[in-house]
Amino acid sequence: MNGLLVIDKPGGMTSRDAVNRVQRWFPRKTKIGHTGTLDPLATGVLVVCVGAATRLADRVQAMGKSYASRFRLGATSTTDDADGTVTETGAAPVPREAIDAALARFVGVVEQTPPAFSAMKVDGRRAHALARAGEEVHLKARPVRIDAVRVVGFAWPWLDVEVDCGKGTYIRSIARDLGAALGVSGMVQTLRRTRVGPFTTEQGVGVDAPPADLPVRLRPMAEALGDTPCVTIGADELRRFRTGQAVRFTPLRLGRQPPECAAVGVVDERGELIALGTVANGVVRPEAVFNV
Repeated sequence: MNGLLVIDKPGGMTSRDAVNRVQRWFPRKTKIGHTGTLDPLATGVLVVCVGAATRLADRVQAMGKSYASRFRLGATSTTDDADGTVTETGAAPVPREAIDAALARFVGVVEQTPPAFSAMKVDGRRAHALARAGEEVHLKARPVRIDAVRVVGFAWPWLDVEVDCGKGTYIRSIARDLGAALGVSGMVQTLRRTRVGPFTTEQGVGVDAPPADLPVRLRPMAEALGDTPCVTIGADELRRFRTGQAVRFTPLRLGRQPPECAAVGVVDERGELIALGTVANGVVRPEAVFNV
């Protein structure tokens, strides 16, 4: 089996635990990998790559993401979310106008410091392992892209938001930094990832779903390409292409010729993604051929 499976991860489970559950659904030695860690507290979209699709994991990881979260203002947590030790600060409520003004500063390419309890590495060790051992963790701020933060509900101390962002953004850091900007502290109470690129919770399957559902749930590998144009090659060209030769192609998406030297997906006559390549001078040259 080769393709992409959208898991609706439940709370209280690590991403690794979810992948281990999924692994049991497939024949032994099938390659399985996920495309971006979700905190144990978080629920929602976890895209799992199966078989040859594991070679596309980086592409899925780079896709934009959307989250729905409830922030708790006026409180701090050792983990910046409700899984940690929570301390109320006793801060007075702040008006909605102040929250909107503060949130505007979080949109764009911003410098963000990851939580101490995170998968970031410090001298080769995971930050969360150091933090659990009681060691002091110093993580550097790095740029992340936040496309939008929308307030969908507010009743002190609860702030419900929707966030659209790029790879590597920590929603816990937004809650923590928003609370700091308002002078009241903040943390994540609940978190749900609703989208990764074109993959949404509506497509998700639970970790306890029957294996019989897999044939209809496994999504085509080509969906990992996003807006990357695709070309198709015939059976005769396919044999030569698999040996590393450049071959002529037919534009597939939008009926247009891909630009020169563009990266493309290559599909066979059945519409199955078989490779990644580059096009130039009317031919496509293989860059990565999948064993499908």
